[in-house]
Amino acid sequence: MKVSIGSKIVDGPYGGGNLFVKNLALYLNKTGNSVVYDLEDKDIDIVLIINPLKHSESATFDHLDALYYSKFINPNAIIIQRVNECDERKNTNNVNSQIIYANQFVDFTVYVSKWMSDLFQEKGLNIEYSKVILSGSDINIFNQTQKEYWNNKSIFKIVSHHWSQNWMKGFDTYKLIDDLLEKPEWSNRISFTYIGNLPKNFLFRNTEVLKPLSGSDLANKLKSFHGYVTGSINEPSGNHHIEAMQCGLPVFYIKSGGIPEYCKENGLVFENENLESQLDIFINNYQKYVNNLKNYTNNSDRMSKEFLDLFMYLIDNKQNIISRRSTINSIKVYYLNRKSKMGQCIYNLVSIFKNKLSSFKKRIS
Repeated sequence: MKVSIGSKIVDGPYGGGNLFVKNLALYLNKTGNSVVYDLEDKDIDIVLIINPLKHSESATFDHLDALYYSKFINPNAIIIQRVNECDERKNTNNVNSQIIYANQFVDFTVYVSKWMSDLFQEKGLNIEYSKVILSGSDINIFNQTQKEYWNNKSIFKIVSHHWSQNWMKGFDTYKLIDDLLEKPEWSNRISFTYIGNLPKNFLFRNTEVLKPLSGSDLANKLKSFHGYVTGSINEPSGNHHIEAMQCGLPVFYIKSGGIPEYCKENGLVFENENLESQLDIFINNYQKYVNNLKNYTNNSDRMSKEFLDLFMYLIDNKQNIISRRSTINSIKVYYLNRKSKMGQCIYNLVSIFKNKLSSFKKRIS
């Protein structure tokens, strides 16, 4: 099987999407499959769109490139979109519309959480041809080997880490913890360390700040802590809390986005309004969460196997998938030459006709 993943791989500390591509490519190669990152080859079986925004730093192709490939280069290629982003995550206003638009051109959609699937279903996306596959991190790096566990006597060391400096990553929460450390009853009980980038002009007063880390350096550092906190708002998936849990750290996690689906009994949920009381419960139940983490399975091998199983299923059902592709997509790809004003005009007319036809059908039904 040959799979094309529409993203560059960046070495060193970077975001979760980059880690997903690394882990999936590694697994596919390990299981005897071929991985490319463009649409140059004519024998690609699976085209995986990572980001419909082609102008993004990492994307190597978008939905229109994939559609053109499946229509004019290799009609047997199956197009999949992995949805790992939304406007709700970073207070943007153009991501959801791009994902919804791109989804018209794909054969199947993978969401990184049920929260994400529900979000786009509410916005009108048909989820009939879709699946939720939870993310995971590299178990060869992020594991509990040589983990330092808390002895119930020393300072309880809490950590968090993010590559992004976007405020939505949880800096309201991290500031609350930093403020807690002004109180002697907390400063004598816990410490807080943040690894990664900070928002512009944001400063901690009582928190240790370390530069971004990745790979084994990050894993080894995480293992020196006892508990992990994530306050990330509307996070579809994220990798930070997964890396922590795989390293044996119970997670103190905010009730938002897809994060609760990943953490569940491996820590304790909180809201900023009850953070202090919940943190007390979290620390007092440390050993219970540690025991639960021994059975934590959301690693990259499990995730990648689910993707591989899906790829094989879709290839086995290729003829059914090809037959249900809308004829109108052929019109779109033929005329949707972004350099052609006439092509754009014809595409717009086709879209108007399609919308009017849909409205007419609703009126007579």
